[in-house]
Amino acid sequence: MNNVPVMKIGIVAVSRDCFPASLAQNRREALVKAYAAKYDAADIYECPITIIESEIDMVNALEDIKKAECNALCVFLGNFGPEISETLLAKHFDGPKMVIAAAEESQDDLQDGRGDAYCGMLNASYNLALRNVKAYIPEYPVGDAEDCADMIHDFIPIARAVYALQNLKIISFGPRPMNFLACNAPIKQLYNLGVEIEENSELDLFESFNNHAGDKRIPEVAADMAAELGAGNKKPEILNKLAQYELTLKDWIEAHKGYRKYVALTTKCWPAFQTQFGFVPCYVNSRLTGQGIPVSCEVDIYGTLSEFVGTVVSNDIVTLLDINNSVPKDMYKESIEGKFDYKFTDTFMGFHCGNTCSKKLAFHEMKYQKIMARSLPIEVTNGTLEGDIAPGEITFYRLQSTADNKLRAYIAEGEVLPVATRSFGGIGVFAIKEMGRFYRHVLIEKNFPHHGAVAFGKHGKALFEVFKYIGVPVDEIGYNQPAGVRYPTENPWG
Repeated sequence: MNNVPVMKIGIVAVSRDCFPASLAQNRREALVKAYAAKYDAADIYECPITIIESEIDMVNALEDIKKAECNALCVFLGNFGPEISETLLAKHFDGPKMVIAAAEESQDDLQDGRGDAYCGMLNASYNLALRNVKAYIPEYPVGDAEDCADMIHDFIPIARAVYALQNLKIISFGPRPMNFLACNAPIKQLYNLGVEIEENSELDLFESFNNHAGDKRIPEVAADMAAELGAGNKKPEILNKLAQYELTLKDWIEAHKGYRKYVALTTKCWPAFQTQFGFVPCYVNSRLTGQGIPVSCEVDIYGTLSEFVGTVVSNDIVTLLDINNSVPKDMYKESIEGKFDYKFTDTFMGFHCGNTCSKKLAFHEMKYQKIMARSLPIEVTNGTLEGDIAPGEITFYRLQSTADNKLRAYIAEGEVLPVATRSFGGIGVFAIKEMGRFYRHVLIEKNFPHHGAVAFGKHGKALFEVFKYIGVPVDEIGYNQPAGVRYPTENPWG
């Protein structure tokens, strides 16, 4: 995926001058050795400078990790640590950072070998707050070399997301469709997050598309589409148009990304798109998302922002779905009850017209958009990628700005069940523990729109830390409360 950063974490071990510097140095070396034994050594860089009390040492360490092209920082308290210079290092490093601390090694070495980093971690966190410096601190941030190696590895997806958002541009085309105010939200929070946005007219996109007519690259892209679709290529007559559209979007990205390293898109597909372009863009959206460039439907700006966060956290393909319809009771009784540990209200169907990448579908076919074809000629609604979403673990989530410009989010882990949907579009039977209560007291109560992002796998822990890091208030990060834990708005009498 060429739209996702590769992280290199600079590890700087700090030491206070009233403690032996060798404690921090030896523990740093052990940490680096433990990381290389368990994970990819290319993820980290060992800064040879051990900070003592000097701010000059801090500057030297900062210059060293910059020279090594580190884009994330780990401040490692090898002992108590110098609270001023260590937090100045975090302040002046332009990128995501974490702070962790060394545990004591042995009961036989608690004289000159005691580092007191457990205590130093408290002072570090206090000083970070004094300087308004955001840093990731793990749930239990004190450990031996192996423990700290695991903490740094857990930090990588969090760092990827934070760094990527600081270097992201969202490109949109057109206003939200009429009657889709749910996809509309203030863009001020994008700038607060460090995200740039370029808003364009559908007419700009249509002009660029027409200018790509006869592009010499179209046959090659169409052939690639045909190879991906295989036996599911049920609409071969529109592949050239879809290839022309894909080239239009990719060329626009290259011409408009500017100084930004990463891009996400959001576009319209109705009501005039079909009649003017002559197709729907769902399949192209699925292909770009599969290449790490999320594309949300219906100009859902925070939808594509959410997709992008999931892409960089999971380092995998994501999708955007409507939290769409209930599972029929006869389907539940026939295919779910007694076979899976879910109540009826834990289940629902996630659906969109055809924007889910083929790699995340159990089977796929190029078809027409059934809902649009109820009022339009079928031939202008071709271009969806339909199929049941592949079963497996998922994380359903969304990052959103409210109408009054506040950040809010939700996260829920669950799975796509291996149950035939018997429906159309890109669709799956989803199951999330206590979904019914979560739906009512988070999604509805907190005014979230119908679109939710889906990451494949369990990524709730990392997403929660990302949302905290970028400034979502903890009490505004909703999740599915277990049975017996009441939501504030839940009727205690049921």
